[in-house]
Amino acid sequence: MRVRMRSAVALTGALALSLVAGCAQNGGAGGSGNTVTYWLWDANQLPAYQACAKGFEKENPGLKVRISQLGWDDYWTKLTASFIAGTQPDVFTDHIQKFGQFADLKVLEPLDDLDVNPSGYQPGLADNWIGQDGHRYGTPKDWDTVALFYNRKMARSAGLTPQQIAGVAWNPKDGGTFEKAIAHLTIDVHGRRGDEPGFDKHHVKVYGLATGGGGDGDGQTTWSNFAASAGWNYTDKKRWGDKYRYDSKTFQSVIKWYFGLAKKGYLAPLTDYSAGANPANAQVAAGKAATAFDGAWMISTYAAMKGVKVATAPTPAGPTGKRATMMNGLADSITKKAHNKQGARKWVRYLASDACQKIVGRYGIVFPATPDGTKAAVAAYGRKGIDVSAFTKPVTDRKDFRTFTFPITNYAADVYALMHPAMQGIYGSGSSAGSLDRTTDQINLILSQ
Repeated sequence: MRVRMRSAVALTGALALSLVAGCAQNGGAGGSGNTVTYWLWDANQLPAYQACAKGFEKENPGLKVRISQLGWDDYWTKLTASFIAGTQPDVFTDHIQKFGQFADLKVLEPLDDLDVNPSGYQPGLADNWIGQDGHRYGTPKDWDTVALFYNRKMARSAGLTPQQIAGVAWNPKDGGTFEKAIAHLTIDVHGRRGDEPGFDKHHVKVYGLATGGGGDGDGQTTWSNFAASAGWNYTDKKRWGDKYRYDSKTFQSVIKWYFGLAKKGYLAPLTDYSAGANPANAQVAAGKAATAFDGAWMISTYAAMKGVKVATAPTPAGPTGKRATMMNGLADSITKKAHNKQGARKWVRYLASDACQKIVGRYGIVFPATPDGTKAAVAAYGRKGIDVSAFTKPVTDRKDFRTFTFPITNYAADVYALMHPAMQGIYGSGSSAGSLDRTTDQINLILSQ
């Protein structure tokens, strides 16, 4: 399973903890003059990139690509250790949450000579990989957005039509039609719905909304779409901000309302969430939740659920009148000490090309970064009978949708280390949203160093 929203491991801690493990595993990542080593974490995408490798090798006689796939946690641990042990791959799949610290540690190779044209990719994807020094360190690979997955049968039983679910709006005062829908989809052990007299919020059988955890500092599949549709931004700048804005009254009003859904019994409690054992999709699959906000990388997972038919709807419209969704995009990066830099550059250029991206698109697993690659993916999902318009419309309809990226700043691991317990405290322990004032001061003090 491709995981986008997982707890980031503090890089300095990972360096210390994984050095011995990385050396002991002997990495084996180093390429040679005719081999390019490439790492990725998503097993579902492995066949697509193996197909790309065949196309690349055909165009580049004498060059071979050796692909290694590791699970999310093992991937970052081993990659971090490899930078120390000298066993780093030539090329690896990079994540925007890690980019700032990797760039700061100078373990990435500048890619300016590849002449990446931002207009050749979906808007904004190429610009995210420009460092503070003005150099490019990643080429666009794919993108994803977030939408609302919902159980069709449960929605039908609640008398909610697809049009009604797709048209919900919210506000931080009373939750709007979104909260009304979530309340009506919630059912207690006695069969009473969340908006009916006598509803027992302490003994809920089906929650209207699955939990995706506290959201840490980005809230990708939890609170981010609400905060953004209320007009809030993570930092004072679009990229490489100097100050975070978790102390914003707008943000805190969103957080108070969102986690307040759990107090009302409509949102599953924090204790129900486990990224490994009980993520949002598992709650929906088990019939414990009627809806869940989740990313495009999970489309195939929801579609494959046994005994549960799901549909998707766009994120709710907010106080600004717009809907909002994080639009994340991965990239391919070359390591500073790559063993085969010449071959790595050719491979990265090929990965970012329409030739490879259309191959990946035809597998119907993710949305590639180029428009033609995206079209291939949409067609592939269509052949499977899957409607992906809730994910693609934010990219094509900028009038009604706002898209935004992960916050891109220095000290991302430190931000996580402070925001993870802060958001857990508000969600699970009853801390006030106002407690984020102090957390924000601590974060901004670190950024000012």
